[in-house]
Amino acid sequence: MTRFIFITGGVVSSLGKGLASAALGACLQARGFKVRLRKLDPYLNVDPGTMSPYQHGEVYVTDDGAETDLDLGHYERFTGVASRRGDNITTGRIYSDVISKERRGDYLGATVQVIPHVTDAIKEFVRSDLTDEDFCLCEIGGTVGDIESLPFLEAIRQLGNELGRDRSMFVHLTLLPYIPSAGELKTKPTQHSVKELLSVGIQPDLLMCRSDRDIPEGERRKIALFCNVQYDAVIPALDVDTIYQVPISYHDQGLDRQVCRHFHIDSPLPDLSRWRGIVDRIRQPEGEVVIAVVGKYISLLDSYKSLAEALTHGGIGNHVKVRLTWIDSEIFEREDVVNHLEPCHGILVPGGFGERGATGKIQAVRFARERGVPYFGICFGMQMAVIESARNLAGLSNASSTEFGPCDDPVVGLMTEWARGNELEKRSADGDLGGTMRLGAYECDLAKGSRVRDIYGLDRISERHRHRYEVNMRYRDALEATGMRFSGLSPDGVLPEIVEIPDHPWFVGVQFHPELKSKPFDPHPLFTSFIAAAVRQSRLV
Repeated sequence: MTRFIFITGGVVSSLGKGLASAALGACLQARGFKVRLRKLDPYLNVDPGTMSPYQHGEVYVTDDGAETDLDLGHYERFTGVASRRGDNITTGRIYSDVISKERRGDYLGATVQVIPHVTDAIKEFVRSDLTDEDFCLCEIGGTVGDIESLPFLEAIRQLGNELGRDRSMFVHLTLLPYIPSAGELKTKPTQHSVKELLSVGIQPDLLMCRSDRDIPEGERRKIALFCNVQYDAVIPALDVDTIYQVPISYHDQGLDRQVCRHFHIDSPLPDLSRWRGIVDRIRQPEGEVVIAVVGKYISLLDSYKSLAEALTHGGIGNHVKVRLTWIDSEIFEREDVVNHLEPCHGILVPGGFGERGATGKIQAVRFARERGVPYFGICFGMQMAVIESARNLAGLSNASSTEFGPCDDPVVGLMTEWARGNELEKRSADGDLGGTMRLGAYECDLAKGSRVRDIYGLDRISERHRHRYEVNMRYRDALEATGMRFSGLSPDGVLPEIVEIPDHPWFVGVQFHPELKSKPFDPHPLFTSFIAAAVRQSRLV
């Protein structure tokens, strides 16, 4: 019998509902419960796949090929439970399904309305594809009061009535701002946020109050009184120095205890030793390395959320602090790379789309290759590494990617078909952009004697992809003649997945996104190895 916890947010956006949901999931998991986490997004896009990273941050990809909200990355990193396509829904997808049913005549001539048709579709999504989970945590995107959120709030209100209090709970995350001139925290925004929630028929059972300082007992009692919740159900959600402290802090404030009390569950205290060990490693490193991330979306660092966390995990695996230097690749079109990259112990070029900034990324690759600095290229970063070697080592001065336009030597080109298991997937150059990339988990065979084979300790791996363009195998011989090795291929031998330079201290490019599978308690082996190489580099400079 699955119990449902609905997490809403108020006052302002970006309070950390996703992180709060993930941390609560981790606490419940530590008590021995099986959890599942879901995100309900109110925007009209079918998925975030075509949204600008500047607006939405990174697109998180699941094993089954769904392009989802970045909060699903938090869910996976904190619980280790692999997210699926059914764990992220948007208004666009709901309306698309409802309209398709109307066109087929599934509603038998009824007037299609938000209530009941849209809300029924949302409820069906919330309750679908669940088996033996003890808890399903559903985060509602946006802020209470937004027009876009209303159908979702109405749907969970109905679900609360249908399931009853024994199987449903409403958690509301709010902000207590500190006013310096008054010298006090203000509870009024929280009161108004709860009032807004009450206006759509939802009484929160628990409040999580974000604050940058301790919340006095008097303020907590005031919030409990005016918001009609018990004093113990007003949970301080205080700022911490690392996000991996959050499950510990929430437990210390009684969050999971209140959830168990609401559902009348007796359970053993959670074992949070894993999280305490992670926090200790972060707070007490044995050294520090500096990693340059040369990207094109650095004005919004949420564009590289999973990447930044995976690098931190690599540091945890090596007992060192990883200090990130974010560099806009376009700066290398105006300034010398040496001034920016020489102080760094490792260079990483992440994924991206389009020609803007590509020249700067290629210069960063060349610097790393020639100076012997550990280099990690991910997706677009692998493609730029191949183009750099083709231009500067293989004598193909016109080598480029067809993503940038027609070229004489298309070392990187558009994929039009590829294998997924026993099926052939196809795409046309002028087709839709949304959902048409090579998405999700694909297997890769690792060459014997290669660096990546030693790193993984496996002959075959599975990693998540999100890309349209692929390194052209026709140039393999020319590139391998320069010293670059194609060390990972698709099982049919058609698609290059990994390249490396064996006689370099550490130079690896991968077509997939390993950062999506890294976790603080299980760092991805590529990131662990890369940071280890950076540690060795730090001892040389």
